[in-house]
Parts: sequence; structure tokens; C-alpha cells
Amino acid sequence: MVRKIAVQMDPIERINIAGDSTFALLLEAQARGHEIHYYTPDRLSLRGRDVVALAQVLRVRDVKGDHFELGPPREIFLRDLDVVLLRQDPPFDLSYITSTHLLEMIGGRTLVVNDPVAVRNAPEKLFVMNFPELMPPTLISRDRAAIDAFRAEHGEVVMKPLHGHGGAAVFRLMKQDANYGSLFDLFATSFREQWVVQKFLPEVAKGDKRVILVDGAPAGAVNRVPAENDIRSNMVRGGAAEATALTPREQEICATIGPELKKRGLVFVGIDVIDGFLTEINVTSPTGIRAIKHTGGPDIAVAIWDAIAGKVAALETVG
Repeated sequence: MVRKIAVQMDPIERINIAGDSTFALLLEAQARGHEIHYYTPDRLSLRGRDVVALAQVLRVRDVKGDHFELGPPREIFLRDLDVVLLRQDPPFDLSYITSTHLLEMIGGRTLVVNDPVAVRNAPEKLFVMNFPELMPPTLISRDRAAIDAFRAEHGEVVMKPLHGHGGAAVFRLMKQDANYGSLFDLFATSFREQWVVQKFLPEVAKGDKRVILVDGAPAGAVNRVPAENDIRSNMVRGGAAEATALTPREQEICATIGPELKKRGLVFVGIDVIDGFLTEINVTSPTGIRAIKHTGGPDIAVAIWDAIAGKVAALETVG
């Protein structure tokens, strides 16, 4: 069935289509004959109780440098659509939070993926703390004494911003590290919120696995191997993608967190696993679809749209 959908995303002319998961979702939506409307977050408005966007009809093609066509801008009422894809990239700042509040107002009539309330209430590095039994030792704090005690107990640690993304500002601290004091001061002046301090996992050198879950069930994975002399495996930081399969431990992790993801309306989620330890649950704008397909895995965009179709049909039945 043809559906009217909109995608709220960053400027489409700037994306790298080779690895962009939003683009993969758009290609599949177009293949299904859906009518696609595109807008950036700054074109989203609330007029009374009506959530509106200045949007453009979008056509996509898998051609580098010539990957989209846009129609003229026109105002659309999001309540008149079947689906809105919430796909702008982090940072998860007040602008992002405001978007979730506006999109929450169309709930029950239009399906938003991922659910904006769940996105707002599940920051990647905080939501994961609901599952400490699956994680490496982790501290969320900006208190010097608490961090000192954690380092004394666990030795080498990784320190990173609580709301960081894409591997930015991720630091490895040795057990005795002369840079610690300066780094603490830098974080204290740069970030008003707490930050993440986590026991360093040496096996990260063999890869940081991204596992995609669709409606709470694992759908595919890719192993991301850090570049030489770097602990960050993010592909935007030079990490290399390798084909992989889920281990029994990773299947256990998915089985543990999957029901909670499904209950919250988090249809498309990417988790990060290092050496059998869960480190993040990514819900804002997860990536990995194209890398999984390019390394011989399934086309997860198909599974995501199948799940969306079922949820839209369920909404119509209730309505």
C-alpha cells in the first residue's frame, strides 16, 4: 500500500550515501512506492495544536553526487501523513529535544520512528545503564573524587562526553597518566553535565560490533575495527567494516534488552558490543544498515519498513 511519509533529517546534500542509513531507508521507501516528503528540523513548526513543516517532495537514487531531486517547498500537516522518520543526527541538544516534544503531539495518528518520547527518555549512554549486568564497569559522574576512586579500582579507563557522538572526544587514560588533570579540567569546562568513565576493554583492538535490532529483534551486525593507533572504531573516524555473526553472548544481550526496546516503540536501534560487553544503545539516528549490506549481510531497510508497515496497519485498526 502506498503511504505518505516524511523524513526529518540533516541537509540531504551533505550526506555520504555510501554509509548513510537514512538514505538506505529512503531507497526502500521509494521502492515500495511511498510518497516521500523531506524537511530539516529548522522547518518544523507548531501552530496551535497543528505540527507543520515546510517540506519538499523527494526522489532519491543511489548515484554518488547525484543522489536526490527535490520538488518546490510547501507546507504540510504532519497529522495527514502515515509515517515520520525522525532521522536527524546528534548532538542530542535542546534543539533535538524540542523536536521530540513537537513530534509527540502527532502521536496516535501518525507513526513516528523512533517514538519521540522514547528517544527523549533514552539518551544512548544513560539508557544503557539500565542493564549494568551486560556492561563493563561504568561511572557517570563529573565529581573528581568519584572518578579518582573509579580509576584506582579499574586502572585504564575511557573517558567520553555523556552526549557525545561519532567517537568525538573519546580518550583513553592509562593507570598513571600525566594528562589526567588537564583532561579533567577540559571536560569540566566543556561539559556542564556528567560524563562517562568506563573500564578500558583491550579487545576493542579486534573490533566494536554494531548490532541492529528491529522492533526488539536482532537483524544483522557489522564489526568495526579501529584504525591503527586509535581506540575509536566509528567508521567516520577511520574504522574498517568487517562481516560478522552474533555470538551466543551477543544473542543473550539482544534477548535481554529487546523486549524493553519493543515496549518503548524503538523500532530501529543500534547497539555497540565490545568483547561481549554492551557499551551503548543508540536510538536517535542509528547507523550501520549499509555497512552490514556491503559486507554480505541482509538489507535491514527491508525489515525496518516491514515493521513500520505492521505498526501503521495497527494504528489504522485502532483508529
